[in-house]
Amino acid sequence: MDHGGGSPLLHGLPPILDAGVRLLILGSFPSPASLAAQQYYGHRQNQFWRLLGALLNEPLPTMHYPDRRAALLRHGIGVWDVYRVCRRQGALDSAIEAAEVNDFSCLPQRAPRLRRICFNGQTAGRLAARFAQEGYETAILPSSSPAYTLPFASKLAGWRAAALHSYAADD
Repeated sequence: MDHGGGSPLLHGLPPILDAGVRLLILGSFPSPASLAAQQYYGHRQNQFWRLLGALLNEPLPTMHYPDRRAALLRHGIGVWDVYRVCRRQGALDSAIEAAEVNDFSCLPQRAPRLRRICFNGQTAGRLAARFAQEGYETAILPSSSPAYTLPFASKLAGWRAAALHSYAADD
């Protein structure tokens, strides 16, 4: 069934997840730059790594991607996206079509310590109520996307208010 008027079906990235994860950050779907690099938040202007680096006091923006992943897991933080597949021209969430939600039924088994799910922006946040019904604490964060033009300091304040750091492991 073709939902996207000929645009190719895009497949997301596997989750950054392990049994120690207590906090999961869900985005909507990787940008073209992220898909090309096979890295979450691979567009150099996305502020995700800068925001988390500031919260965790880790030099995430300057680390190689495997080291970033390891640092997040060391802090009990996982990353995934709401959508498994979609069609989209460009990088904007508003262009997402024919999206299929990831199968999150694996979370209790793969991340048994998971307590809080934060959504990176309003598009991902559309699933917040669903996760709240399953007993998770939820919060919608200001989007780290460069398309969301809120100043960095304001984004950081919003991420701080979500108390992400209180879920980070003590090592």
